[in-house]
Amino acid sequence: MAIKEEIQTIIDENPVVLFMKGNKLFPQCGFSGKVAYILNQAGVDYKDVNVLESDEIRQGIKEFSNWPTIPQLYIKGEFVGGCDIVSQLAESGELAKYLEG
Repeated sequence: MAIKEEIQTIIDENPVVLFMKGNKLFPQCGFSGKVAYILNQAGVDYKDVNVLESDEIRQGIKEFSNWPTIPQLYIKGEFVGGCDIVSQLAESGELAKYLEG
C-alpha cells in the first residue's frame, strides 16, 4: 500500500487523528504535547500516530496535507491544522464545535 493510501485509511477509520511526535501519553515535542493536552482536556478519544516511528509517514503526512509541520490534527476526515490553529480553536470554543460536528 502506498503511503498516501495508508494515511488516508488511518484518517478514514478514526474520527479524530493526531499525527504527532511521540504519542498521547508521551509526546516528544512541545507542539505535539500541547495539542495532545488540549484533546485530553476535552476528553476526546483520538488515534495518535507517532511520526517518529516511520520516516515514510513523517514525510508522507506533510505531502498529504500540503502542511510542512507536525503535529497535524484531522477531525472527521478533514485536516484542521497544527498546534497554533488547534490552540486558537480551543481558546475560541470552535474546536468543541468541530468535535461535536
